[in-house]
Amino acid sequence: MKVTFTANNPIKSGTAIVFSGQKLALNSAANAYRETGVESFDAAVKAANFKGDSGSIFETFVMSGTKAVRLMVVGTGAKEVIDYEMAVAKAIKRLSTLGETTVTLHLNDDASAEDAARAVVGARLAAYRFDNYKTDVTRTKTPQIKTLKVACANAAAAKKSYENYHGPVCDGTLYARDLVNMPPNDLFPKNYAAKIKTLEEFGLKVEIIGEKRMKTLGMNAFLGVGVGSERESQFVIMKWNGGKKGEKPTALIGKGVTFDAGGISLKPGAGMWDMKGDMGGSAAVVGAMLGLAKRNAKANVVGLVGLVENMPDGKAQNPGDIVTSMSGQTIEVQNTDAEGRLVLCDVLHYTVSKIKPAAMIDLATLTGAIIVSLGHEHAGLFSNDDTLANQILAASETTTEKTWRLPLSKAYDKLLDSPFADMKNIGGREAGSITAAQFLQRFVGKDTPWAHLDIAGTGMKNSRKDPRETTFGTGFGARLLNRWIADNYEG
Repeated sequence: MKVTFTANNPIKSGTAIVFSGQKLALNSAANAYRETGVESFDAAVKAANFKGDSGSIFETFVMSGTKAVRLMVVGTGAKEVIDYEMAVAKAIKRLSTLGETTVTLHLNDDASAEDAARAVVGARLAAYRFDNYKTDVTRTKTPQIKTLKVACANAAAAKKSYENYHGPVCDGTLYARDLVNMPPNDLFPKNYAAKIKTLEEFGLKVEIIGEKRMKTLGMNAFLGVGVGSERESQFVIMKWNGGKKGEKPTALIGKGVTFDAGGISLKPGAGMWDMKGDMGGSAAVVGAMLGLAKRNAKANVVGLVGLVENMPDGKAQNPGDIVTSMSGQTIEVQNTDAEGRLVLCDVLHYTVSKIKPAAMIDLATLTGAIIVSLGHEHAGLFSNDDTLANQILAASETTTEKTWRLPLSKAYDKLLDSPFADMKNIGGREAGSITAAQFLQRFVGKDTPWAHLDIAGTGMKNSRKDPRETTFGTGFGARLLNRWIADNYEG
């Protein structure tokens, strides 16, 4: 989609999107179109019973010179602050099957440069489709919008806001969606690592660590997850050095189980195909790192993802096996389908001991329990540091990638005690997402601010109400991570 910013003048062809408050409080651009045929416009509005209520949309055709222009009026209600991202997303979703190739957004005169930039983000997110594997994509099933023009009061400032921040971050979100939507026969660990390696063209430094070196490092908890698979596990480290030399980096850590059959603790067959999305945490981290690089972020950031396939096999680890993690702590594996935490525990310890970050956040589609708790609206947030948790909540509010903080305590931690090892990898049916976070905390240490985001309900969705979410893979987390870094580590 080609994006341009321009002065707020009526167009001669294509589709124009304008905005109206309650009681048909049209903006200046909408009034300019209305004046081309006041009586017919007003009659159409009356017939449609359009009153400008929030979320309502009214469509008609108006004359612009000798040509007819499709006019879409989006209701914004009585709100003093308009959410242009959401309003535009609703309009684009409606337009996506109509075959229009050029759309112009006429923002209100008081819209800020950030409003304009986020309006484009809303359009791009709503226009996203994943048709890569379809051989017969009909015109009506794929977005046809090739050019998006944003008509606003300060086009130069809007262009700068979009190109310097919101556009690159959106690129990262859409890349994360692509990764989650890919089938597991194409996105297995080695192929995934190779795809990440190509991002070096944007300035990232990428290191790929294979099983031989992982074994030398003592990452046995991580390695144990993949022994039942024919495909080699991979540990990928991405570095972005945009901050001051010698300044401690922040670390972003992602679970990357490219397919999760559950191992010997086999999952039910129904819906197992969705487990291609069990690498959603890693996709968020990769997408965030791409966004950081493309916007030339003034921060030092390290992204680390553990890529593995969890399969049943004669060589697969058994329930009851005891493994020694990189930290030296031993783990009784009572359930091989609680594998994500086994991957993350070694990556977390590696990060703390080798990277020594100023703060770190891990993201994982970790537990079904978080969906029981929070549904598909919020990611679960767990942290050992109140300041970090509040920073994430603030970034969540700004980006609308919503999070909700849940507790950690010694009472929950005791549920992980094992009679045979230092801990077991499950804590029972109660408080499943909390005990998973407690498990991870055992590998973080006491000195590093850490947060865990359980995105099992937000990173992949088969049912969606938000017009910005158009496919199974949502890309959740890439925007949140960029905002957190921009607000707290880029001055």
